[in-house]
Amino acid sequence: MKDNLHGVYIIWYRDILRFWRDRARMLTSMAMPILYLVIFGTGIASFLDRGEDFDYIAFIYPGIICMVVVLGSIMSGITVVFDREFGFLKEVLVAPISRTAVAVGKAMGGATIASAQGLIMLVFIPFADVQMSVASGFMLVGLMIVLALSLTSMGLFIASRIRSMEAFQAVMQLLMFPLIFISPVMFPVETLPGWLATMVKLNPVSYGVDAIRQAVMGVEASAPFGIELFGYRMSIALDVAVVATFGIIMLMLAIRSFRVQE
Repeated sequence: MKDNLHGVYIIWYRDILRFWRDRARMLTSMAMPILYLVIFGTGIASFLDRGEDFDYIAFIYPGIICMVVVLGSIMSGITVVFDREFGFLKEVLVAPISRTAVAVGKAMGGATIASAQGLIMLVFIPFADVQMSVASGFMLVGLMIVLALSLTSMGLFIASRIRSMEAFQAVMQLLMFPLIFISPVMFPVETLPGWLATMVKLNPVSYGVDAIRQAVMGVEASAPFGIELFGYRMSIALDVAVVATFGIIMLMLAIRSFRVQE
């Protein structure tokens, strides 16, 4: 047990250290979300008319935080492919620790990095003109961690089944855009056609966006943009339950995949 916990820590620390030393990755990972917030958000806000009380920048801001977490979480799986190509993964898998510890350490490392990237976006609170209490801030951190762990587990599961860096990048590009854009990141669910709104409700990322939007904007202010299932408005607790359930399933699949690795 002690060896497994130490192995989880070492794998987590290695991924954190690698990210910290890769300044280019740190900067480029934040470029697209910032462009969406500043340029895309401002552009749409200039002609979008939903009444004087609707602030599109404040609406899109929680979605951009989620975008940062989603991109960072899923792309963390690339470290598995990288380690496999350079032989490090084989050395880890034959180490005297369980492969469950390897998967958990990787998931924790990717989730920590993605959550830290999401926290950086808090510097744009004055630009978004959002008022947040200290309690809401702590809640936001917890929500980002839950979302990051869930999507990092999914990224690890996919990465464990892919053998080349090129294939992983192609699959991730194909997967990330539907996860982000078929969710209430950019647009309220209520404005979407029925078939598209149904797809949004089937997307686990949508519930992470909804929970974070409630934490950032407040439950009452975000109520018109919330997700309804069977006529019931999803609360933060229910959103977390959906995301956490998805994450547990993905982590179990990732652990199983690591166990059968050769």
